[in-house]
Amino acid sequence: MNFTLETGGRDGPRAGVLHLPRGDVPTPAFMPVGTRAAVKAVTTGQVACTGARLILGNAYHLALRPGADVVEGAGGLHDFMGWKGSILTDSGGFQVFSLAPLARVTDEGVSFQSSYDGSPVHFTPAGVVELQARLGSDIAMVLDQCVPGQSDFAAAREAMERTVAWAEASRREQERWNTTLFAIVQGATYRDLREDCADRLAALGFPGYAVGGLSVGEPRPVMEEVLSYTLPRLPQEKPRYVMGVGPPTTLLACVARGADMFDCVLPTRNARNGYLFTRQGVVRIKNAAHATSDEPLDPGCACPACRTASRAYLRHLFNVGELTGMTLATIHNLTYFQDLMAGARAAILEGRFEAYQGEVEAAYDEGKGHGARGTGHGTTPPCES
Repeated sequence: MNFTLETGGRDGPRAGVLHLPRGDVPTPAFMPVGTRAAVKAVTTGQVACTGARLILGNAYHLALRPGADVVEGAGGLHDFMGWKGSILTDSGGFQVFSLAPLARVTDEGVSFQSSYDGSPVHFTPAGVVELQARLGSDIAMVLDQCVPGQSDFAAAREAMERTVAWAEASRREQERWNTTLFAIVQGATYRDLREDCADRLAALGFPGYAVGGLSVGEPRPVMEEVLSYTLPRLPQEKPRYVMGVGPPTTLLACVARGADMFDCVLPTRNARNGYLFTRQGVVRIKNAAHATSDEPLDPGCACPACRTASRAYLRHLFNVGELTGMTLATIHNLTYFQDLMAGARAAILEGRFEAYQGEVEAAYDEGKGHGARGTGHGTTPPCES
């Protein structure tokens, strides 16, 4: 992987291009989440039609079901799931956090019970690098230890030190595999820990860097403050990935501080619950206000839901439990997020990002779903439903 930074620097909004074997990915970039080799409710072809070029899979879940042997035997994750674009796989470090009652963490790695059948599983830093190489990831993540943002200093420092030690072990293992490996900065909400972690990881010369352990319960202003002093310490010429962040206004706040890549289940999960993102703000499609509306969900969107379905029809699909409603809603939300990033990129290149961010903030009005009539997002080419 190579990264070209087209404009921007150590801090502030940036635009660049990730050059990967399966195609270039313009940044800022949002990755749809395909945890178990599938983005929920849609086909890989439908995901591609939203404009996505890079998606995320989860090495933890794929190692347990169907198993690395199955995926490797199918020719790798791309062939297994029929995805022609690029794939980043998370290492499973977040599962160490979210499945804490089932896990035991030591300096050697993580031992836990499978969340599927309770069988014993052991992950090590080197083993996770090998696992992702066998899956065929274009970008792999190191094993890290994430702790809640409210953790006390001693616990946060222990996890940060372990994360750095695991990154060093992962970097050595990377030399055995043809894998692009990103390190992950941890340290909860403690500035000295975050800065120390970022500096030590930067010295190891990884191809890219992520900031983990955010959006895990801390207020948004705290998250933004952590990014404001963490991102500038990472190498300017390397891509920066803020993990697990989803709301449109929060994404742009991260872009404003120098982040290049994102992932979150928010657009797909919310779509399945009838919570849709548009240029005018949030639309809760199940509401009675849409019962007889012949208007499209978002007039500025080229996705199948907006080109072929009225709000009344989408509401009907949700109210009668038709899966088609979830599929159309998911395609729409993913298209919106791709357009949001394309719009941010264009605004950065044209020197108007601050105005663009302000328009999106006004449209969402802190999540209330009203405000500006349009945000000037880019649009993806129309795709067939």
